[in-house]
Amino acid sequence: MDRHTPSIARADRAASRHAQAALAANAETPTRKLDRLVQSAAAPAAANLSPIALGLAFADWALHLAASPGRQMELAVLAAQLATDTTQSRDGSSDGSLQDDDARFRAEEWSQWPFNQWRAAFRNAETFWRHAAQVPGVTEHHTKMVDFFARQYLDMMSPANRLLTNPVVLNKTIETRGAALVQGWRNWLADTTGVPTAEDLAQRGRFVVGGNVATTPGKVVFRNHLIELIRYAPQTDKVHPEPVLIVPSWIMKYYILDLSPHNSMARYLVSQGHTVYMVSWRNPDESDRDLTMDDYVEMGVLDAIGAVGDDAGQRPLHAMGYCLGGTFLAMAAAGLSRRKGVAGFEHLPELKTLTLLAAQVDFSEPGELGLFIDESQVNLLDHMTTGQGFLSGKQMGGSFQFLHSRDLVWSRQMREYLMGERDQDNDLMAWNADTTRLPARMHHEYLVALYMRNALASGRFLVGGQPVSLNDLRLPVFAVGTQRDHVSPWKSVYKLHHLTDTEITFVLCSGGHNAGIISEPGRANRRYQIATRPDRGPWESAQEWARKAEKVEGSWWPAWQGWLAAHSSTPVKAKPIPASRALCDAPGEYVMQRYPGD
Repeated sequence: MDRHTPSIARADRAASRHAQAALAANAETPTRKLDRLVQSAAAPAAANLSPIALGLAFADWALHLAASPGRQMELAVLAAQLATDTTQSRDGSSDGSLQDDDARFRAEEWSQWPFNQWRAAFRNAETFWRHAAQVPGVTEHHTKMVDFFARQYLDMMSPANRLLTNPVVLNKTIETRGAALVQGWRNWLADTTGVPTAEDLAQRGRFVVGGNVATTPGKVVFRNHLIELIRYAPQTDKVHPEPVLIVPSWIMKYYILDLSPHNSMARYLVSQGHTVYMVSWRNPDESDRDLTMDDYVEMGVLDAIGAVGDDAGQRPLHAMGYCLGGTFLAMAAAGLSRRKGVAGFEHLPELKTLTLLAAQVDFSEPGELGLFIDESQVNLLDHMTTGQGFLSGKQMGGSFQFLHSRDLVWSRQMREYLMGERDQDNDLMAWNADTTRLPARMHHEYLVALYMRNALASGRFLVGGQPVSLNDLRLPVFAVGTQRDHVSPWKSVYKLHHLTDTEITFVLCSGGHNAGIISEPGRANRRYQIATRPDRGPWESAQEWARKAEKVEGSWWPAWQGWLAAHSSTPVKAKPIPASRALCDAPGEYVMQRYPGD
């Protein structure tokens, strides 16, 4: 039996889990099915958000405000002060010039009357609601929800979104003699009818997986039901003996880490003399509804480690995980670090280092994404996934779009429909549109275990049937957070320092969840901070770390590559991938799986 072939015990555990799930599904009563069908049918009208959760948050806020006449008086005084400010057009200065960082209002035209007053009214409305959302007695979760959705409403009502109140749009309309509006009408018609314009057709197909993205040469050397493992071909005469295993997030396709040749992290590592293996997750279908988090940890991470060991001669390896791929890799690493390891995986190669990119292990403060995860929302998502067996990428994308609605919805619609300017597609946008599904049971388990119970940080998450603790880690860790991350806020990523005493090199880089990670050398306007806490070193807060950490201009990739090299052995002669190991050429088959309507 191969080392990475499931043992009888593992197979029995998986069979038992799936049997229990099947029994639970069959136990659905007619009345519960009615509830599920009604709530699922209503979900699209609320952008797949729970209207009950939203209603409870508003009611909590409104009732406490109604019972707080003193707070009402404070807000009334604030409203009067802001109204006076608006009438005087003091948008940060006495002459109405712009002094904020909102890209929607940076144009000089916004400093002219009456646009400066409209701008001032909008900015003051933001200020008012930022204070109005704070009412004593309201739960913290509901306060954040009221604040968030008040901002969503204000962003929708921004004067920058309308023809007659946006001076930049008006000027372009006049300059083009209405041609921009005509083109905007065509863009809107194309989006609502699904019939693309000629310009849209020219944009489509610019980025093709295996054509001009995901092109780093390699072979698929392992495959199970959940993953393909890609080994990239060497590009240097000598390579470091320890391979690098990359575990991307299973929410999206792997090739964000192998985009175009100039910004491919996989190609960069190979060019620096590393042997790189990449996990490519299968895009699940309805038959995968009962896959669990255990399956993803075991078949997705532990099997991959075993397969790298078999292919690379059981050498120690460097393991890197991105986003939730990093979370699951941390779970697996903690399990392997236990005294007895993980049952069924006793012969895996040693993990020499662990790298976590924008990966949370403590979900107590998950940022704005946590606003969409409570009992009511999880119940609604369960109703949606139970019927179809998965959560589609389109359904999942609604929540992420809310996090960036200013840029992804309103500003984009202003450019495309009022100014007639289509956003030019790029490789990152093409990747973002190449969505994947999440199996119903695994999706439920990860929301409950991580976001609602914070099981990994509290030592209650099970790997191989036994709880794991990150404090068992004794290998060097390289962790990266990004400054503008709405998915994995950097201060939440930094909480790893609370949970383990091992050596941690922490990097805080510019950019967001995706663009901050894809930060190839030579890219303009890139910077980062870096500092290392030694093994069993003293604790310091995130704020204190940021104050003291070294500031560096440029990409953080070379710093990480140097860290990997420093923890690697003397380079040896590179060897080609044996033909006997190859199942097919990279990028493989799983990355090509797509479904109509997703």
